[in-house]
Amino acid sequence: MASTTMKVAATTTKSFLPTKSPSYHHHNLTIPPSSCSLRRATALAIRNALSPSQQPRHKSLDHATATVPTQHERRSAVAAQSIPAPFVSRFPPDEPRKGADILVEALEREGVSNVFAYPGGASLEIHQALTRSSSIENVLCRHEQGEIFAAEGYARSTGRVGVCIATSGPGATNLVSGLADALLDSVPLVAITGQVPRRMIGTDAFQETPIVEVTRSVTKHNYLVLDVDDIPRIVHEAFFLASSGRPGPVLIDIPKDIQQQLAIPNWMQKMKLHGYNQRLPKLPVSSQVELIVDMIASAKKPVLYIGGGCINSGEELRRFIELTGIPVTSTLMGLGIFPSAADLSLQMLGMHGTVYANYAVDQADLLLAFGVRFDDRVTGKLEAFASRASIVHIDIDPAEIGKNKQPHVSLCSDIRPALELLNELLVQREEVLRSLDFSGWRVELEEQKRRWPLSFQSFGDAIPPQYAIKLLDELTEGEAIISTGVGQHQMWAAQWYKYKRPRQWLTSGGLGAMGFGLPAAIGAAVGNPGTLVVDIDGDGSFIMNVQELATIRAYNLPVKIMLLNNQHLGMVVQWEDRFYKANRAHTYLGDPAKESEIFPNMLKFAEACNIPTARVTRKSELEAAIRKMLDTPGPYLLDVIVPHQEHVLPMIPSGGAFKDVITEGDGRRSY
Repeated sequence: MASTTMKVAATTTKSFLPTKSPSYHHHNLTIPPSSCSLRRATALAIRNALSPSQQPRHKSLDHATATVPTQHERRSAVAAQSIPAPFVSRFPPDEPRKGADILVEALEREGVSNVFAYPGGASLEIHQALTRSSSIENVLCRHEQGEIFAAEGYARSTGRVGVCIATSGPGATNLVSGLADALLDSVPLVAITGQVPRRMIGTDAFQETPIVEVTRSVTKHNYLVLDVDDIPRIVHEAFFLASSGRPGPVLIDIPKDIQQQLAIPNWMQKMKLHGYNQRLPKLPVSSQVELIVDMIASAKKPVLYIGGGCINSGEELRRFIELTGIPVTSTLMGLGIFPSAADLSLQMLGMHGTVYANYAVDQADLLLAFGVRFDDRVTGKLEAFASRASIVHIDIDPAEIGKNKQPHVSLCSDIRPALELLNELLVQREEVLRSLDFSGWRVELEEQKRRWPLSFQSFGDAIPPQYAIKLLDELTEGEAIISTGVGQHQMWAAQWYKYKRPRQWLTSGGLGAMGFGLPAAIGAAVGNPGTLVVDIDGDGSFIMNVQELATIRAYNLPVKIMLLNNQHLGMVVQWEDRFYKANRAHTYLGDPAKESEIFPNMLKFAEACNIPTARVTRKSELEAAIRKMLDTPGPYLLDVIVPHQEHVLPMIPSGGAFKDVITEGDGRRSY
């Protein structure tokens, strides 16, 4: 396949590529301009702060000669990282400047190079200050929900903190779904909102909403700025909170008079997070991890169950799997952390997971649950989930341990240092490493793979949606960053695209927010210039943020959209078919007066934004259509018409167990 299908084709018009240099340091490091000293108290915090390119790596080694750096050696290597040059402000040190300018410089000092912001009366000062920044580019999405989903796509695909900015009132409330989504999926995000002047707060002023109160339950933390001198500290704290421990969204609400007030900032303020810092997980100790090694040594049928908490530990995780030979299954949020096509991969487990992944968990005698939260869409009936297994649960959030499923052994820790120590102990205990032999268990699972492969049926020249995704995977060689909306297409994208690396898969997992795919692709394209980004979407999800086509065109972002259009809310239709005798309750999205026509005509939306587009209705024409989409420079919309009768299979009904798995049937049959 030509390389143009794996990398974005060159465009003749100007692409949106950040041209301004980012600030001197990574967003998670605290480096005062005068001393340039690190303020992180522990090696764990420093390690969390580093970008993937900065993190220390060790080569994959043969079992016989394997050596793993000790924790002391790793901490020394991290501490030895070169410290960048001091930040140079565009203001003289003693020159007063507006609060909005202080805010923007605070963002610059956190290493922010891109924000997603939509202006309004209460945030106008911030936007004026952004125009004076030489290092921050704004992407003007066409709706605040679009901008926060774009900030999420940026954060999920890069590992950096995503930043979005909105005005007060309806602008701020339009961010709520994105904040909830980021909280549930542990996405580092800082949302900044304008607010009415302090004297008007509580008076029901124009476009006033108490956004701190509104968002308290869907943010990791939030701030109402009442003193302009607090801006440097609050911004720094917000980025630290968003990216440390279990990541999540932080909101900063800034009244307009604070934005306008003149002040001389003090960049040397210390964070006031003593209680939070004390609650951050400590580095694991050998005695804790030795017990896990012993459990692995005595197991006959172990399974590794990984989730989004392993996103920054891909190399350490692969090393652990290489050392032990333990089969691995992933949650929806963990896809790509371990390559889907690898021999030891069982792919996704849960409601729409593979039969063999769910079989493995059902039959396992040891379940290693790393960076997961035992979500209901994974476990189904809790009492029946992994009922034969001893459970080891490692997670950074103590609230998740024992919340849904009680483990036999638990460790509250960041996954990376836990895996580093686990690998180190395995190599040290050579007798254990040599004794590990799970070949019989792997043969048993290979038989399940042969017996229950993922499959789909074809009906004439109609396009099976699974086939469309399988073909996209083949033509892109599994290298694209994939975003999705929510519904059947999301599950098929999880099943049929073979992800190779972390941060390649962007989806709304916990919240299940329709309309996520298109703006998330925008954020991924901004954060990963030169990388192919494809939004696999459904017609129901796509139309919820269809206005972002204008953003894609305005910035010439090379986002490809493969729309699986079945004219229905497909997942709800599937449940209607299975559990409600196919009674249609407002799930048809077409024009009832003209059911034979495709409605709305998605091509017209794209054409209105001057985006190349095509529609394909025949399976025999699909490959050529996808090739054209991939080879066309810039953005492209491919409208793929698929049957609405298709069901996502396998399926374990909600609250069911593995014995209840459904493996056949679709909307062409009655139940």
